[in-house]
Amino acid sequence: MVRHNLEYPKDVHNTVNRYKHQAVYSLTTIHTIINTTPVLHVSFHPSPTDPFPVILPLIGQMGSFSRPSASISEPLDLYLHGYVSSRLMNVSRSSSSPGLPVCIAASKVDGLVLTLTPNSHNYNYRSAVLFGHATLVTDLDEKLWAMELITNSVVPDRWRHTRVPPNPAEMQSTQILKVKIDSGSAKVREGVPNDEMCDLGDQKVLDAVWTGVLPLSEQFGEPVPGPYNVVKEVPGHVTEYKERMNRENWAYAEAAARKDAPVKRKEDGGDE
Repeated sequence: MVRHNLEYPKDVHNTVNRYKHQAVYSLTTIHTIINTTPVLHVSFHPSPTDPFPVILPLIGQMGSFSRPSASISEPLDLYLHGYVSSRLMNVSRSSSSPGLPVCIAASKVDGLVLTLTPNSHNYNYRSAVLFGHATLVTDLDEKLWAMELITNSVVPDRWRHTRVPPNPAEMQSTQILKVKIDSGSAKVREGVPNDEMCDLGDQKVLDAVWTGVLPLSEQFGEPVPGPYNVVKEVPGHVTEYKERMNRENWAYAEAAARKDAPVKRKEDGGDE
């Protein structure tokens, strides 16, 4: 059992320099953002001769094959799902130890913060960035475990409610990438609008401009049966997940819209 709030150590890669008062290094916060974001953006450098980095949208999930019961608050690996001959997999296959350097980003918008001036408009948001080295998963047991982990991140308990195990063709075409995390950080903004004192003291501006927060949350609609579906009732694991996530996502966004605005700390110094 984890008894402390573990954090990623600050280094040259993950230290937040702008809006330091919104920086978070907690493993719990960072891993939660990663695991609840449907699409992760993975960046890497394809070759020394290519002048442009590559950014790919992928699905993935954090976990530990060697410690399956590890909590979200403990050190974990990131497993990414992809096609066996995609460029990311090919570059990873040819990379030397400790693996292909990658950066993973996840972002969630929880509200539109409307203020007195265009310059002070903002979002309530949660974002996380991870830095690590990626290698291909070659162990069959670990690959199957990661495929189940990622499938159940789409809808909890989905794996066992499908035709499993995957057939040989599916196993051959699917590649799992394992990222050993070196460092990470998050930035979180919650709260009401905040404006400069010069505008807050201008009654003419206050009388003319509406300020506030439009809460924004990911919401699932009613399930739509597929063209060859013959199961009459939508399974409980689907409806329960829809209802729970709609409820939790809205509750978070609405609560964030009512919190006090973030306050800059004097010790931050330097950039905002």
